[in-house]
Amino acid sequence: MAETSEHIVKSFEQELARLRSMLATMGGIVENELALAARAIFAHDLAAADLAVAEDRKVDALEREIEAFAIRVLALRQPLAADLRAVVAALKMTVDIERIGDYAANVAKRSHVLAEAGLPQAMGGLAHLARLVQENLKRVIDAVGESDIAKATEVWRSDQMIDTVYNGIFRELVTYMMEDPRNITAATHLLFIAKNLERIGDHATNIAEIAFYAVTGESLPDTRPKGDSSAFAVVRP
Repeated sequence: MAETSEHIVKSFEQELARLRSMLATMGGIVENELALAARAIFAHDLAAADLAVAEDRKVDALEREIEAFAIRVLALRQPLAADLRAVVAALKMTVDIERIGDYAANVAKRSHVLAEAGLPQAMGGLAHLARLVQENLKRVIDAVGESDIAKATEVWRSDQMIDTVYNGIFRELVTYMMEDPRNITAATHLLFIAKNLERIGDHATNIAEIAFYAVTGESLPDTRPKGDSSAFAVVRP
């Protein structure tokens, strides 16, 4: 009987390890997808844009695979305490990771339009935003793989900086549109790109909160540090 119990525990540990591995793979794919999308925008690399869109299909397929596997583990193993949190967290994280992939694909697709419309001169703010989001995404994927609550907390705290940079880009692009109507098409697409990047940052923060709870059984504070006030922004000509 002891041998049977040991076998069951070992088998369950292998399943949890496989679940973590699948999450890490999915996270790695969206990291690459976001990097390709950024290259498509800032290096005018339309081939990278097409690769990013293709990567998103892999993300969708892996989300379905992880969901099916996690549900199977819940049904057959009926885990408790930390093990239950780990499986439920994986289910929740895949939703956020999949949405990150969708936003990255959307950014990549807009590079085709921008290639024809042209870009406003100042792109420094948007490039800075993209770097911050990429750094946070990498950090949170590492936090998940390493069960590192310090990294998860760092991502949670740094979301405010992403919001602040986004607000500055919002005002800058609206100003471009007011100054010259010929900028409207390109600037509108850049606004959507900036918003997609900001949303990726939000989903990375969601993952950080879930990762923290999965390890500790406790939640980060309900009030997340935020700096997004673009809905109330006043732009003066």
